[in-house]
Amino acid sequence: MIGDKGAKILGIVNITEDSFSDGGEYLDPQRALAHARRLIAEGADIIDLGPASSHPEARDVSAEEEVRRIAPLIDALAETSAEISVDTWQPETQRYAMDRGVAYLNDVRGFAFPDFYAELAAGDCTLVLMHSIEQAARATRETAETAAVVRGIDEFFDARLDALERAGVARERVVLDPGMGLFLGADPETSIAVLRGLESLEKRFGLPVLVSVSRKSFLGAISGRDIRDRSTPTLAAELYAISQGADFIRTHDVRQLRGALDVLAALSANGG
Repeated sequence: MIGDKGAKILGIVNITEDSFSDGGEYLDPQRALAHARRLIAEGADIIDLGPASSHPEARDVSAEEEVRRIAPLIDALAETSAEISVDTWQPETQRYAMDRGVAYLNDVRGFAFPDFYAELAAGDCTLVLMHSIEQAARATRETAETAAVVRGIDEFFDARLDALERAGVARERVVLDPGMGLFLGADPETSIAVLRGLESLEKRFGLPVLVSVSRKSFLGAISGRDIRDRSTPTLAAELYAISQGADFIRTHDVRQLRGALDVLAALSANGG
């Protein structure tokens, strides 16, 4: 039952000009901070700070600019109830975040720089190891064959986990993210197949799994709804992911997910 297990909720704070659903809304530090605090009040366990967008048409952002964007928020949120995650693939930004004591590094490229592994091994933050078919800083609009993508997820995690462990990164510090939406290509059926296989993924690797379906393109393709009207499709996909074993859900809509989980927990309490 979903209510028996629940999941940790990562509230998304995009400090960007061009994120696909809220670009520019929280580029100002004070607006970003107010949004983060609102997400905490709504029930976020973790605040995921994203200083650069990863959609296919996103602009490049330097590590120096990423640090400038996240620095005031890390400091201001340090005393709140939520843990802090930083969503970046750049080692320089990751180094700054680790030095500031963040709880999670969330890397869309799946920690692509072996020269940085010794520093990762010396830290204690949790590493969200994300798969994407391009293993690049941005998603893609290319179409990939679903069965090949599913095989590729296992192969990617096998290879990257082995490399991290050989460098001294404890396996229990890793959370797996198989990717969703355009990170798996343009075909919505691929994201559906990966969601259906979450339980098998978790059992195969024996590690917690993070899912980020919030407002993504495949939900628009299924429901016919545009980005600003994907709240309900997002919630349906998030609850399904939890039913299949997801341990972490990264979402824009913390309030609705927390409310749904609270109701499901109450309904399943005491054997109900």
